[in-house]
Amino acid sequence: MTDETNAVEAMGNMMSINLAGVAKNNNGSASAGLTLVSGIEKLMSPSFFKSENVTEMYSDIIIATLPKTRHVELPEPVNFTMYNKDRTGPVMKFQAGLVTCVYWKENGNETHWSVEGCTASFSNETHTVCTCTHLSTFAVLLQTGGQDNEEDDPLLEMVDLFCMCVGLTFLALAILTFLLCTWNPKVNNTARLHLCICLFLGHLLFLVGVSRTENAVVCAVIAGLLHFIFLSGFVWMFLETVQLFLLVRSLTKVQVIQKEGLKTLYLLLIGYGAPTVVVGVSAAVFPGGYGSKNTCWLSQKRYFQWSFIGPVGAILTMNLVSFCVILWSLRPTLANMKSDVSQSKDTRLIIFKIVTQFFVLGCGWILGFFQSSTLLKYLFIILNSQQGTFIFIVHCLLNKEVRKEYRRWFSCLFRKEGPPGDNATKDTVNDESQPTKDMDKADHHH
Repeated sequence: MTDETNAVEAMGNMMSINLAGVAKNNNGSASAGLTLVSGIEKLMSPSFFKSENVTEMYSDIIIATLPKTRHVELPEPVNFTMYNKDRTGPVMKFQAGLVTCVYWKENGNETHWSVEGCTASFSNETHTVCTCTHLSTFAVLLQTGGQDNEEDDPLLEMVDLFCMCVGLTFLALAILTFLLCTWNPKVNNTARLHLCICLFLGHLLFLVGVSRTENAVVCAVIAGLLHFIFLSGFVWMFLETVQLFLLVRSLTKVQVIQKEGLKTLYLLLIGYGAPTVVVGVSAAVFPGGYGSKNTCWLSQKRYFQWSFIGPVGAILTMNLVSFCVILWSLRPTLANMKSDVSQSKDTRLIIFKIVTQFFVLGCGWILGFFQSSTLLKYLFIILNSQQGTFIFIVHCLLNKEVRKEYRRWFSCLFRKEGPPGDNATKDTVNDESQPTKDMDKADHHH
């Protein structure tokens, strides 16, 4: 601004304008007016500002005019200093990109808040300075960036990163185990193998790609892939539940899914076909729903996020009901288990498997709908990032024959000479053991 800048005030709000420059373009005379308007916040509410963030009014609404002038261009931008309504809020929210200077734009029958020609040049806990190239009706909006006005929790982000890395490690180990181990022909690991693959790819892509918003096309592709991969993961969780339900209904024992369940071809068609249909229809209905300025995920515009939340909510509900039915079917088996010392270990192991299976089937994701407290956020991150860990423990570490192959692999890795025998090369991975007095014998019988 020049030395000829004039200041106009209205209830503590101030406009700084170069009236001398305006007068040169208006026959040598110029005047400026600044008016504070109250009682029209509902008519000009923050909802008229197009944003994916939660927005609230952060200042009074002011009107700046140049009386007795017609279509005079401003020689230089005008500064507006407006006091913030929330004087106790966090300092320097402007630096986080949350404070936005806007003006009331009228375009025919359409009216809304716009940022054209206005920028927030300074902001602190008491006031905001807006620099604009025109005069109109102005206000300051505060975008909270989400459904609650909370700052990022660095500890939560660190825990999230650590847990995701641990989960990715165990998912990789589970995938290698399912692919490289020699399994009994009756054992069908298709559902849990593809569940692990989807979770691994989804978590990895989310970790490295969800913040890649520099290129809109790349961001949209990442969002679409995440939509498909995570939906596929939930469908595979559902198929794993169906397989377990069919097995328990016929055998009333907790065992690995067998070939007598759904055929592999049907599993693949459902596991990847259903998510393809959902993503395809969603992209056709609203192509701009993938990616935003802040994250490479589903946009909140037109409630597009429900193309993911809806199917996931339905799957989690069915999985939870199915898990309860499975527990009810196992009730006679658990009730008949003896409480003597020889069977106490087996009882604890079976109960541990049942509880862990709850998280393997994705029921822990239900916590995602209840994020009202910090504790629930931590539980959600820890439990669901370790879904691959639960799968690895239940279906790999607790399987005797898998442990045998692990020992054989380590022997080869460290070049240890073991006792000769042909049985080592012919071992097959059999079903999970049922509760008996000797778990090793039970594994061997299967």
